[in-house]
Amino acid sequence: MQGLAQGQAWTGDLIRHWRDDPGGTYQTWFLWEERIKNFRSIRRGIQAVIDEIREDRFGNAYRGSSLETVLDSIAEQRQVFKGADHAFMWKPKLRIPDIYENRRNQVAFGRFLDVCLCCSAESHIISAIHAIDHEKIKGFGPAAANLLYFLHPTWAPPSNTAIVKGYNALTGANVKLGRWDQYLAMRKGMLQLNAAHRSELSNDLGALAAFLFDLGCGRYPLPQQDGPTSLDRWRSDLEAVRAESAVASKAALAAREADHTHTEIQSWLRDLGLALGYDVWIAANDAGRAYGAGRLADRCLERLPEHLARDGSGEAIRLIDVLWIEPKGEEVVAAFEVEHTTSIYSGIVRMLDLALGIKGAAARNFFLVAPDDREADVRAQFARPAFSRVGELDLRYLPYSELRSHREAIARFGSGLKGVLAIARPVRSIPDQVKTFGAA
Repeated sequence: MQGLAQGQAWTGDLIRHWRDDPGGTYQTWFLWEERIKNFRSIRRGIQAVIDEIREDRFGNAYRGSSLETVLDSIAEQRQVFKGADHAFMWKPKLRIPDIYENRRNQVAFGRFLDVCLCCSAESHIISAIHAIDHEKIKGFGPAAANLLYFLHPTWAPPSNTAIVKGYNALTGANVKLGRWDQYLAMRKGMLQLNAAHRSELSNDLGALAAFLFDLGCGRYPLPQQDGPTSLDRWRSDLEAVRAESAVASKAALAAREADHTHTEIQSWLRDLGLALGYDVWIAANDAGRAYGAGRLADRCLERLPEHLARDGSGEAIRLIDVLWIEPKGEEVVAAFEVEHTTSIYSGIVRMLDLALGIKGAAARNFFLVAPDDREADVRAQFARPAFSRVGELDLRYLPYSELRSHREAIARFGSGLKGVLAIARPVRSIPDQVKTFGAA
């Protein structure tokens, strides 16, 4: 496809005029020394939002939240971002944006920010946008691109009314606010426009966004556009984005179903452990997940026993999916890694971290909980040379079907680990002479 502005010879001249204009946003904002300095603090602020959502400390109001602090910093970025916080302010009559009172939506928002903060590829940003769009959170839309811009300024352009209006005026497109597919189509056109005028603009999409902002505010008059041709290009881009979104939605649905299954299995193990009288630890990165009417970690330990937390492997142990812990002795009785679709290898490694970090026979019950059709994968991974010298790790495979069928009976009539051991399958025989993990 030809660049959107290649047939508009005057565009380059207008951009150069804009750059030289003392009152234009290039001089007053893009070259502003404080602009770059704010990127780091905004990034730290977004990390604080993610942490608070993950730990269920975010609350149910915008005012006073970590998100308000971040958006205040963005809104202070002079003209282009003036009013960027308005879209996130809580509207009680409309109950939007619905990321304050709805825990599931809040978690989805946190996951969206987390993916975008940590990603290392442009495609990850697009996938995260498709995923959050699939959630259909009321009142939540492309205004969030203003957050993404400060994470990845070369991949995610900001968006507001003036930028959209300027883009439509320059290209003859018909972008409308409030829809992610419209934003993605505009982004595609902006990347083409930026590539066509790279020497006058910047890799940082803030320069182009600032130019479009000034156009949208009516600072510079534009000649007549080529009407139907521009609209045809816009419609083609929009259809392409919607086709990509349909594919991404199917992938997001499959991923969400897998995630739900993983969380559901953790809840089974949580409830069974509590019924058998154990304290239960839920992986730190899963504890705040919404489940049922509350959180996955409801009724569970809020912190690991001190002797586990201070161990060198403590950080890895915190991420084991479920631990059953003796209430009085604080010893780990059983550890469970749920491997629905993820790597069996990583689950075994976390089990080893736990085994190496604790003492005594009470820590010799390790379970990989996986779908029935993954038993061969479990055994193949444990047979790898990397694990050839850790045969004393009493690892057992616990199929979903066995846990599903027998967990209620074990909870009602069982005692200790007898019932769980009865339905689990040893992965490797334990030599008689080995009494404890790590024994000579």
